[in-house]
Amino acid sequence: MHDIHLIPFRVEAIEAAAPQIPEGVRMIQAPAVWEQAQHGKGTVVAILDTGCQPDHPDLQGRIISGRNFTADFNSDANDFSDNNGHGTHVAGTVAASLRPNGKIVGVAPGTQLLILKVLNGEGSGDYEGIINGIHYAIDWRGPNGEKTTVISMSLGGPDNVAELHDAVKRAVDNGIPIVCAAGNEGDDSHSTDEFAYPGAYGEVIQVGAVDFSRKIAPFSNTNNEIDIVAPGINIYSAYPGSQYATLSGTSMATPHISGALVLIKNIAEMEFARELTEAELYAQLVRRTVPLGYPKTAEGNGLLALDILSKFEQLFKLFNSSFGQENQRGN
Repeated sequence: MHDIHLIPFRVEAIEAAAPQIPEGVRMIQAPAVWEQAQHGKGTVVAILDTGCQPDHPDLQGRIISGRNFTADFNSDANDFSDNNGHGTHVAGTVAASLRPNGKIVGVAPGTQLLILKVLNGEGSGDYEGIINGIHYAIDWRGPNGEKTTVISMSLGGPDNVAELHDAVKRAVDNGIPIVCAAGNEGDDSHSTDEFAYPGAYGEVIQVGAVDFSRKIAPFSNTNNEIDIVAPGINIYSAYPGSQYATLSGTSMATPHISGALVLIKNIAEMEFARELTEAELYAQLVRRTVPLGYPKTAEGNGLLALDILSKFEQLFKLFNSSFGQENQRGN
């Protein structure tokens, strides 16, 4: 059996200058719903990756707990530091703090992070570690009874392993959406057989990548399980050594969706006055998408646009107002 690996990615620049609210966070309209969603407060995103720099200045206070499932750091289960860079970057996109003089802000700056290091410094891990990490995220409870809200995995492997699929299904059965990168082996032909697991499982929310011009990234895998696309080229976020970096890949698109889901959860559950199932959360996610005109195998339901429903409501009100005025004039 093959190992499971990071979804390949490119480091474009380290310590690149960028606005505090990265362009990807703005592109999916996260700031427009922060107040309504309480910035994601009361939720937890479990990130299964290479770990995270726990004292990064823009992630301080965001990490609620963590665990190491690799042989790194002498297999110390309590040392989930990031000796690769990928995990810290993903964590920053999900939940970097909104604070004065901060350099970046994540999609959901009020959520907390459960950091599960399942990949080593070379970006590799075995299936057992990934499977154990998923089960750990499902069963984990925080100091005040917190539970995992979303599981985010920017990783993949070529093997369809039954135990991995079972772990994914157990998470979904427990109301926890799993968000995975589609993979970066794509090309411009939009072939439909570019699969990586666990992203290819039907229960998973599989994420493809677009650039800031809404064009599908040429590296983004295409297959019939793609659910949604998000920004994945030149994404600015946190990096180990208290640094910042610009990276590209479907790995970078995935945390945009993971962070967005906790915002959606807070908004929708206030509206419905009850807890939503995983299927209902997925439906709320899909409602907030804009088709881009690509095949479904490339874009799924389209680009995430968190504020699209309020814009529709505004247009509807304007239409009703105009229609009412026309009726009055006609009478």
